[in-house]
Amino acid sequence: MTDRITDTWSVDGSMSGTRLDAALARSLDVGRAQAADWIAAGHVTVTSPQGKPPKVSKSLKVAEGDTISIDAPAPRDITDVSPQQVAGFSIVYQDDNIVVVDKPAGVAAHPSQGWHGPTVVGALLGEGVSVATSGAAERQGIVHRLDVGTSGLMVVAKNENSYSALKRAFKERTVTKVYHTVIQGIPDPLNGTIDAPIGRHPGHEWRFAVIDDGRHAVTHYETLEAFGPASLVEVHLETGRTHQIRVHFSALCHPCAGDLTYGADPTLSAHLGLTRQWLHAHRLGFEHPATGKHVEFTSDYPQDLDFALNSLREGDFPSR
Repeated sequence: MTDRITDTWSVDGSMSGTRLDAALARSLDVGRAQAADWIAAGHVTVTSPQGKPPKVSKSLKVAEGDTISIDAPAPRDITDVSPQQVAGFSIVYQDDNIVVVDKPAGVAAHPSQGWHGPTVVGALLGEGVSVATSGAAERQGIVHRLDVGTSGLMVVAKNENSYSALKRAFKERTVTKVYHTVIQGIPDPLNGTIDAPIGRHPGHEWRFAVIDDGRHAVTHYETLEAFGPASLVEVHLETGRTHQIRVHFSALCHPCAGDLTYGADPTLSAHLGLTRQWLHAHRLGFEHPATGKHVEFTSDYPQDLDFALNSLREGDFPSR
């Protein structure tokens, strides 16, 4: 396989009116998720005969005569997922339909282009957990994700019926997702709602930002404890955008402690022993896909977050 995919072609009548991600997937024989990733990363351009390049997004409807060009890293073959022994990974609950896991930081939800580290999918295989859905082999049962640097609870479907039901629940926002985070400073007001659209950062390919034409994103928060330079905050997500909590609090000038990507103070982060964002998926509740009963799970803070929080409680932080 070559290192990059470079190609240009014109849209014919049979593909006119098709979404760009679908047209790209069909033309290059890749999955739509891969096509959407290339589009979001800016590797795909579209021009029309009128010379007015439209805004490029995965939902753009291409027209006959449009020219599509791609210059992107070739996808890595990730269909062969091997069992992994992952330190700190634990199974909170499982039955014939679902498995709820406590994901440590440093673990991705599933293999992807550019990620060669441990994954939830690999860790489940390492624990002997069987998952069978019609999704891509490397994403078996994954219905939602946590950032690599975020710890806490995830639910994974073990069969097709559970997968469909859980995907629908997340789409309809009937899943309770409660996070705890330590943010820098003290928010004003102490309790509130952040309603600000999120999209790709215009200047940084792998970051996100609050932008006018981003996707609708709503975060509800409540301050649990306030310290000198930071606050422990409980977060309820109404939507589930990539990096949503990190982006929203960064936009308020209260980045998650330890989150250097989104503006955290490196001095405070180092003093608290943080090598990643202080962000933990603390509680997860949903309707069980087989029984219909509400189930709910909680996860304690891992050692690194607990150490940092106790340091703040004891007043052990850099003076200004």
